[in-house]
Amino acid sequence: MNSSSHYFSHGTIALFCGKGMGFRPKVGTLQASFNGKSEFLNLHVYPALTSIDSFRFQEHGCNVLKLSLKSRTSQSQALVVRSDHPQNSDFPKYYSKKEKKPFPVPIVDLRRAARERLKSRKGKPKTPVPPPKNGLLVKTLIPVAYDVFNARITLINNLKKLLKVVPVQACRFCNEIHVGPVGHPFKSCKGANANIRKGLHEWITNATVDDVFLPVEAFHLYDRLGRRIPHEERFSIPRIPAIVELCIQAGVDVAEYPTKRRRKPIIRISKSEFVDADESELPDSDTEAPKRPVLIEIPDSEIVAPSDEEETTLLAEETLRAWDQMRRGAKRLMKMYLVRVCGYCPEVHVGPSGHKAQNCGAFKHQQRNGQHGWQAAVLNDLIPPRYVWHVPDVNGPPMERELRNFYGQAPAVVEMCIQGGAAVPEEYRPTMRLDVGIPSTIKEAEMVV
Repeated sequence: MNSSSHYFSHGTIALFCGKGMGFRPKVGTLQASFNGKSEFLNLHVYPALTSIDSFRFQEHGCNVLKLSLKSRTSQSQALVVRSDHPQNSDFPKYYSKKEKKPFPVPIVDLRRAARERLKSRKGKPKTPVPPPKNGLLVKTLIPVAYDVFNARITLINNLKKLLKVVPVQACRFCNEIHVGPVGHPFKSCKGANANIRKGLHEWITNATVDDVFLPVEAFHLYDRLGRRIPHEERFSIPRIPAIVELCIQAGVDVAEYPTKRRRKPIIRISKSEFVDADESELPDSDTEAPKRPVLIEIPDSEIVAPSDEEETTLLAEETLRAWDQMRRGAKRLMKMYLVRVCGYCPEVHVGPSGHKAQNCGAFKHQQRNGQHGWQAAVLNDLIPPRYVWHVPDVNGPPMERELRNFYGQAPAVVEMCIQGGAAVPEEYRPTMRLDVGIPSTIKEAEMVV
C-alpha cells in the first residue's frame, strides 16, 4: 500500500514516497496548479492535514488545492484538497489617496460584453425597455426597499443603546476607533503631532453612532431620469444618506423627500431625450393600497440602556440581524438601481449617471477641474464596513503590540454585537482569525514566526 506525506514550509517542498514502513525519497517534480484568481497564501485550510500551506482561490464557492506528482519510476498522481471554510483571509485592501479605485468589472470585460450584446441583437426586433430604465418601479423590489429602510433605522436605534453598555474608544487626533474597554496599543495614528507621540493614539470615550456606522451622503433626486445636477445647483439640492436615497428611488415614500413616480413608461426620443407619457386617463393614485409603515429614529434623550446581560444579548443579536438584512437588501437593490462612486474620493451618487458638481478634492483634482471620475459602485462604497481590531477576550489581558500579526479585524458594528453577547457570524470568522491561537508570551510568538 503506497503512503506519502507532503510538507510545505514557506515555499520549500519536501516529499517522501515509499512502501510499507520504510520510506525512501524519490526524485520527482511536484506541481501545484491553481486558478488565476488566487489571492494569497492561506495556512492550514484543510484540518485533516497537519502542516500544509495552500494557495487559496475560489472555485464554485470553495477552496481547492490541486497537486500532481510526476516521477521517473511511477505514473502521475493527483491530490485534490477542498475546503468550504477557509481558516484565515486577508483584510480589505487599503487604497492610497494617490491610487484610483479599481473598476468592479474590468473595462476589457465590459467592452467584450457590449460587443456580444450587439451581436446577439443584430437582426432582431427591439424589445421594450424593462423597469427601472423606463421610469417605472420594480414591483418585486419595493418590499425589499422598505425592509432596508427599516433595517437601517433599527440599526441606528440599537447602536445608540449598545453604546451605553459597550465601550467604544475614539482617538483624539485621528478618526480611528476601537471597540473595547481599553484602546489598542498599535502605533497607527496619523493625526496632528503624530511624530511627537510616535504614532500612539490618545483614546477618549466619546464615540458616537456616526463613528461606528459611517454616514455616506448623496444628492436627493426628484426625478432620477431627469437632467444631471449642474455645478451651480449643488447647494440648492438637499443631501441625504445614500442608502435612504436608494430606498426612495426603489419605492419607499418619505414625506420629507418627495420624488416623481411614473405610472406609464417614458417615450424615448433619442439616447439622451425622452418625454413622459400621458397619464390623464389613469385614475388618481390616492386609490392605491396604503404603503408599508416606516420606522423613525429615537432621539438621544429618549435612549434607554439595557437593564441586564440577557437584554444586552438580545439587543446585540437584533442589531446583527438588522446589519445583515440591510447589506443583503442593498446589494439586491444595487443590481437594478444604479449607484455611482468617484474613483478618486468617497463621493457617492444614486442614479444612472453622476452629478456635475466640481467638488472633488482628491489627488490631482486640478487636472480634472474638480470633476469626479464616476464608475460603478460596490456595496462597501454605499455601506462602508469600518474595520476595527477584534479583542479576543474583553475581560482578559490587554492587547500586546508585539502580537499584532495574530489579531484579527471585524466591522465595528459586528465587533460591538459580539462584545454585547451575539454569536460570531461565519462570514467574518476568517478576518477575525478566531481559529488561530494567540501566543501567551512574546517569546512564543517569535518561535511561531
